[in-house]
Amino acid sequence: MLTRRTKPFVLRRTKEQILKELPPKTETDVYLDLTERQKSLYQHTIAQIRPTIEDAYRSKTQAQARIIALTAILKLRQLCLSPRLLQADSHDTSPKITFIIERLVELMEAGHSALVFSQFTSFLDLVEAELVSHHIPYGRLDGSTPTAKRRSLVKKFQEGKDASVFLLSLKAGGQGLNLTKASYVFHLDPWWNPAVENQASDRAHRIGQTQKVSILRILMRHSVEEKMMALKDQKSALYQAVLEGATHRGTGASITKEDFEFLLG
Repeated sequence: MLTRRTKPFVLRRTKEQILKELPPKTETDVYLDLTERQKSLYQHTIAQIRPTIEDAYRSKTQAQARIIALTAILKLRQLCLSPRLLQADSHDTSPKITFIIERLVELMEAGHSALVFSQFTSFLDLVEAELVSHHIPYGRLDGSTPTAKRRSLVKKFQEGKDASVFLLSLKAGGQGLNLTKASYVFHLDPWWNPAVENQASDRAHRIGQTQKVSILRILMRHSVEEKMMALKDQKSALYQAVLEGATHRGTGASITKEDFEFLLG
């Protein structure tokens, strides 16, 4: 109803329609395997959080239960990044860190700069330590970075002559920044709303970019991340249908109890 009423007044134009002069971009999902230690912790964590979520939906309001479920799912998402996010004294390896460092070393040698996004500043801490260890030049911007310093960090990255890496938290660095020096964008963890990820990727793929942009999402196979991607595809289809004027009689784009059951499945 709303779409039909507003259609005469709303002109929806995509970025691709407006900015045809932009170089192409490619998007790739890279799936890695959990280590045996991660698999063990993952199954243990599911056994812990499943009763919590079920009880929340029995005894709380839908809104309260959703918050409790999202908080519980957070542990699985952290495990996909590194066991050290749940167990500070853990020395377990992180396939994601191994992969991203190997790729960044290759890109630096080839003269390419990169943006690396994560929603978890604690995981950015781990990646940052590895960048230091491998002598990879980098900058970092997250929610704790003062506004004045943000401008200087962006300027240093954009105007630097050598290839470098920019670590960014998804919320703090997801919009309003021009980082066209980068031709590679890495998303270390998926987010529920694809539009948020797209905004972050557009820090590199925007006016001023002269190179092809490669966007890579690093995901763990047979995990909540893989299921989040499937869920995002479903929700994105509903969102797109609404924007294009199609009718939909379902429950909308919010995550449901059935969605959580799917994520834990």
